[in-house]
Amino acid sequence: MAELELSAGIVAYEDTGGDGPVVVLLHGVAMDGSLWRHVVADLRDGYRCIVPVLPLGGHRRPMRPDADLSVLGVARLVAEFLEVLDLTDVTLVMNDWGGAQALVADGRDQRIGKLVITSCEAFDNFPPGLPGANLYASARVPGGLRAAFTLLKLRPMRRLPMTWGRMSRRPVPDAVMDAWFRPLWTSPEIRRDLRKYVLGVPPKAELLRWAEALRTFDRPALVAWASEDRVMPPEHGRRLAGMLPKGELVEIADSYTLIPEDQPEELTRHLRAFLRKG
Repeated sequence: MAELELSAGIVAYEDTGGDGPVVVLLHGVAMDGSLWRHVVADLRDGYRCIVPVLPLGGHRRPMRPDADLSVLGVARLVAEFLEVLDLTDVTLVMNDWGGAQALVADGRDQRIGKLVITSCEAFDNFPPGLPGANLYASARVPGGLRAAFTLLKLRPMRRLPMTWGRMSRRPVPDAVMDAWFRPLWTSPEIRRDLRKYVLGVPPKAELLRWAEALRTFDRPALVAWASEDRVMPPEHGRRLAGMLPKGELVEIADSYTLIPEDQPEELTRHLRAFLRKG
């Protein structure tokens, strides 16, 4: 993993290198870039894949104590990441994390040539669904995040509807989830960073204003949504595709939110078709 020093702290990232078009892939809360491991393995022969570890709980290095890690703060950190690496005309792909609407609304989308939104937080679904509500409740209580993630050391707990059971149809491999959760198990500073994000959601009116801003994104956009998603409503995917001026929608069956885990080959097939278009 390479590392990049940004205003909020040091961000680790994977870079497959090469001269192909740049694809930047973003993950959600309490995970890291390994969410994209299957997709990257398939794409890397023709594309330069860059996968940062966002400060959403699965990161290994705590951010600076004064870092803004609200939803908007993390979106700005993504924009800074692209700027410092001098990446332009990138295809920005995100799953679970819904920062696209904040990036566009904040006017920080100039380096994005194409946008791919796959089963994400959208509109006012922040934090999303039953797992998000549970996470928010835990973050509001002193010691709550530590208690919540300590329970996830018990592997049967991971398949409950209020934890990760509605995030993927099939269990994420235990070794992968152990790596995702370990920073939250071991570091108070990482739990502090996650708490900032979870509690840093703006009011509903602001979230909806951000979503409306997607109507100004005039570049190609693909919305790939899990048709059976129980955390990110499929109707949200259809609405997003309708709002984006150059948006197109594909719905992926036999998957919940984490499409890169449940249906990586199908998702990659749609990604490749989208990337080949002018």
